[in-house]
Amino acid sequence: MTDIVDELKWRGLFAQSTDEDALRKALADGPVTFYCGYDPTAASLHVGHLVQVLTMRRLQQAGLRPLALVGGATGQIGDPRPTAERTLNDPETVAQWVTRLRSQIEPFLSFEGENAAVMVNNLDWTASLSAIEFLRDIGKHFRVNKMLTKESIARRLESDEGISYTEFSYQLLQSMDFLELYRRYGCTLQQGGSDQWGNLTAGLDLIHRLEPGAEVHALATPLMTKADGTKFGKSESGAVWLDAEMTTPYAFYQFWLNADDRDISRYMRILSFRTPAELEELEKVTEERPQARTAQRALAEELTTLVHGADQCAAVVAASKALFGQGELGELDEATLSAALSEVPHARVTELGPLVDLLVEAGLAPSKSGARRTVKEGGAYVNNVKAVDGEAAPGREELLHGRWLVLRRGKKNLAAIEVTGG
Repeated sequence: MTDIVDELKWRGLFAQSTDEDALRKALADGPVTFYCGYDPTAASLHVGHLVQVLTMRRLQQAGLRPLALVGGATGQIGDPRPTAERTLNDPETVAQWVTRLRSQIEPFLSFEGENAAVMVNNLDWTASLSAIEFLRDIGKHFRVNKMLTKESIARRLESDEGISYTEFSYQLLQSMDFLELYRRYGCTLQQGGSDQWGNLTAGLDLIHRLEPGAEVHALATPLMTKADGTKFGKSESGAVWLDAEMTTPYAFYQFWLNADDRDISRYMRILSFRTPAELEELEKVTEERPQARTAQRALAEELTTLVHGADQCAAVVAASKALFGQGELGELDEATLSAALSEVPHARVTELGPLVDLLVEAGLAPSKSGARRTVKEGGAYVNNVKAVDGEAAPGREELLHGRWLVLRRGKKNLAAIEVTGG
């Protein structure tokens, strides 16, 4: 079981631990129960959470027992951000989000066998706790001067915004989670991102104070970053969510397909469940033929299947190919086509005018004369059919699902026309 530490290191998933040798020994001595927490501060997890969710899956496959904590209590506060106070959500909303996040995490874990996963909610041990009990039993064991050294808190104290006592107390709540899970489930390892290191170690300190002789550990994974300096998990349209209604499966697939060549090798090692030999082969192919985007395509298909299922993945792959002339647009279902076209420039019209007008309207040509030139040179396509007459208006019978025209200039420039009335 100690091999999992070496694998995490090879994959770039091992940022730091409290004592690597002690952790390796604990893994070798017997089954280890670990936990990772997720706060429902939004209606869905985003792709940034995949690092922790998939690491939980990886650790369970290595024989560890996972406790997935969705924080019905901590979600009502939120871990302090470096910039400003969070907007507090009402308890009913947080409770709904707890249910949604649980349903997103559960498919990644196994709830059967000797190391069956358990879903837990920290509201179970905080709801009945009085303020006096919390201050006496938990707060007494924390030193404010040490808490002030946490980076996010230090930055907030230096800002005009400051920090509320509510968010300042978040570390106490997360530490209490580790203590409760140690007592209830024998949990001896907490996993989290490196930005949570202060919270992870605070939990260890609390256990050591209240449970003398306890052997507990913390393991932090690195934060995902992009080579271009932009924030991982963000696309042009905003955060990339795991919920299909918030980010369509097609947009999710495209996020990975469009990954920078400088990032894809690292993303593959951290997020893929392919073997090291398979990953090294993909890295080699990407280095030799980056234009083929082989690794990006492989990761996009793997993660879309994991998050949205094989059928949805097959549908978005078919859509991706069909949009660029490698499949039949008419075979795509309306939901998949609409999701795909929402990711490209498009214009809404009530009537179908001449093709040259539509090309300009959709942004594929700067002017009618430019549109005419594109048609004349054979570079304009309507639903993947080469256009020959720019002055003719497409017929309504050409509308896909009675609503869409897919326009293309050359091989890669796509746009859509949506007919909304008439």
